[in-house]
Amino acid sequence: MLDIVFWFFVVIVAIQFVYYIIIFGKFSFAKKQHNTAKKLPVSVIVCAKNEEENVKKFIPLLAKQNYPDYEIVLIDDASRDETLEIFEAFEKQYSNIKLVKVENNEAFWGNKKFALTLGIKAAKNEYLVFIDADCYPDSEDWLKEITACFSIEKKIVLGYGAYEKIKNSFLNKLIRFETLLTATQYFSWAKLGKPYMGVGRNMAYKREEFFRVRGFMDHMKIRSGDDDLFINQAANNQNTAICFTDKSFTYSMPKTRFKDWFMQKRRHVSTASHYKLSDKIKLGLFYTSQLLFYILAIILLSTLFQWIAVVSIVAFRFIFVYISMGYSASKLKEKDTLYWLPFIEIALILTQFQVFTTNLFSKPVHWK
Repeated sequence: MLDIVFWFFVVIVAIQFVYYIIIFGKFSFAKKQHNTAKKLPVSVIVCAKNEEENVKKFIPLLAKQNYPDYEIVLIDDASRDETLEIFEAFEKQYSNIKLVKVENNEAFWGNKKFALTLGIKAAKNEYLVFIDADCYPDSEDWLKEITACFSIEKKIVLGYGAYEKIKNSFLNKLIRFETLLTATQYFSWAKLGKPYMGVGRNMAYKREEFFRVRGFMDHMKIRSGDDDLFINQAANNQNTAICFTDKSFTYSMPKTRFKDWFMQKRRHVSTASHYKLSDKIKLGLFYTSQLLFYILAIILLSTLFQWIAVVSIVAFRFIFVYISMGYSASKLKEKDTLYWLPFIEIALILTQFQVFTTNLFSKPVHWK
């Protein structure tokens, strides 16, 4: 019986090698990106619901972008706080700001996709760049970097939405490692010609791509997924590019309580259940191999079955994981998340398993 477990363990590590070195390596080992500025007229789309504190800080940063021709479309999705009043003040202050007011609609109540659709229709430019209301660009050249990735063929651009660092916080490292791993996956699959998701904190696309797939209509009843479900449907090997230059990142404040982050992950996982079958299989196989690696390693080491071979295989696995994720973390400025990799990885696997089982019995809450 232990012979079967051992060889199953070898197969699992081989699957992990394929993912980390061959698939993720498409991004991890990619050369540093250099793009030529395009200076296309763009509309920056910001959708907010009860975000008064964040929009006070971050909209002025968007207004200071070093870019010749852009407008900012501010969408207030029936906020109950002072968000609308703040947006109205910004509209008066900045000539390139356009305000879209969304009233509560019984058919689309609490649906961010409805609000975004109104904002997209109100935008005057064909090229749209998206950022969340609780995010800010890392540089005044953010727009320049993101739009530089557009071309005649590339009409969708996937960027990196990072989280701020909090010192001496294991939860913060866990959140940022999970974000790093997710970005490594969607960047790598996009480079392989099989894009499957993006993050609304930092992405862009041409408006014609939005209307080509009828916007969010095919998944309007699913309250989440204005970013990843749209990309899952609209992106392909011809029209999608990735952007990971140093000045192209956006940042937002991460959750500081595990309970809040856990609820956020529940929403993300419930949305992923609506991906294309092929995407669910490739993601499910990766996370299953992650879980089985630790389970089988513990079984084999606890019985001391061929322990020298098992230890060697475990060491080999961590070496190639560190190499692949190390290069990726260097590109995305997340190298400190790897210092405690085994512990962070175990915590993330256990959290994901708990999220999956919890979602089987109850539905998470979406959009504010």
